[in-house]
Amino acid sequence: MLQIRGIVKTAQKAQDSLKVGISPREVAQFKQFITSSVETIERLCIQYQIQPSQLPTRSRQAYYFLKAIDLENLPLVETPLHPPANQTIRLKNIKVQANIITEEIAILAANPIPNPELFQNLTQTIERAVTQIENTCSASHATPANLTNSSRSIYSWMKFLTDASNLRLHLETTSRTIDIAQKICHTHFDDVVNIVVQFANIAGLYRSRRQGNTVNFVICEGYINASDEILAALVKNALLGKSPETTKIIRDFGSSEECSEILLELDLIAEVIAENPVGKYYNLEQLFEQVRSEYFGGAIACPRLAWSQINTYRKFGHYEPAKDRVVISSTLDDGRIPEYVTEFVLYHEVLHKYHGATWKNGKRMVHTPEFRRDERKFKWYDEASQWLQKLASS
Repeated sequence: MLQIRGIVKTAQKAQDSLKVGISPREVAQFKQFITSSVETIERLCIQYQIQPSQLPTRSRQAYYFLKAIDLENLPLVETPLHPPANQTIRLKNIKVQANIITEEIAILAANPIPNPELFQNLTQTIERAVTQIENTCSASHATPANLTNSSRSIYSWMKFLTDASNLRLHLETTSRTIDIAQKICHTHFDDVVNIVVQFANIAGLYRSRRQGNTVNFVICEGYINASDEILAALVKNALLGKSPETTKIIRDFGSSEECSEILLELDLIAEVIAENPVGKYYNLEQLFEQVRSEYFGGAIACPRLAWSQINTYRKFGHYEPAKDRVVISSTLDDGRIPEYVTEFVLYHEVLHKYHGATWKNGKRMVHTPEFRRDERKFKWYDEASQWLQKLASS
């Protein structure tokens, strides 16, 4: 049976857009998105000599939904012609909301037996907080990119945790860190009885504070994919003082792709002001069509495509599964950079959509051997890799 990846997410994205309404300036883009998606599905059905009615149930329902959208009578929402780009939105209670979420995480992480009901409650708490923030921004004709720096960091952290896989990894690593910290504390400090661990979107790698018989750790969210050895090095540095060995372990992971990928995702969550795939030099939709045709035989649906509003110099793209969105760093929207470099980064992120994530020994793996094998199929792989290394070191 023909499996076309991304149809269901495409339909969900369209449904979400229709619920909130389409901005007049986004009508043409939305029509193109729907038309292109339907044409792709129908073309693949013809290619594999089947009817859309023979697709798997959810894919078939998604196709019928997309096909039935009346593109000439879309629900429109009025937006100002020139939204205030420099507007800054201050949220009074966002730290209170973050503290509530942190407390619920602590309760779940301290329990060795998973509690589905508490997990669901936590998920709903986070989603409500995120929705409230987004509604506040929308009411001011702005986006989370207009939040103050501190509010934007907290919002990005909350939004990151709305992805169930991110939240589970966050909880699992918090629990592991608590166990590691307790063992180290019990070995070196007889009077330490209470360990508080929090992973958050902070600028530094970690910070710690001891008050009486309580030790509080706040660790950079980028370390939620760290091994026990790395987490132990963080705890030892905080409690026992820095050593060359533990510092090297911490810094090596801090500069790794695993850590950088999470930090970039956090940076980009609120920085995409408008999902416009057309840059100054490169059009992501055109590049995607090249990638889809050459490497996927047309058998993959187009994700949401956007340029970030920030320049990056270590990692240049990111795929967000929860949104089915690929965000490419504006660093690559530069006429001095060959098109194949930008195309390669886009191809890399589309491979994340194609392969998804797997779990091995409790660790989330995205760059599997199968992923790396497909990545090397890119015809300008060596040249593009050299360019990216040069950009990362500049």
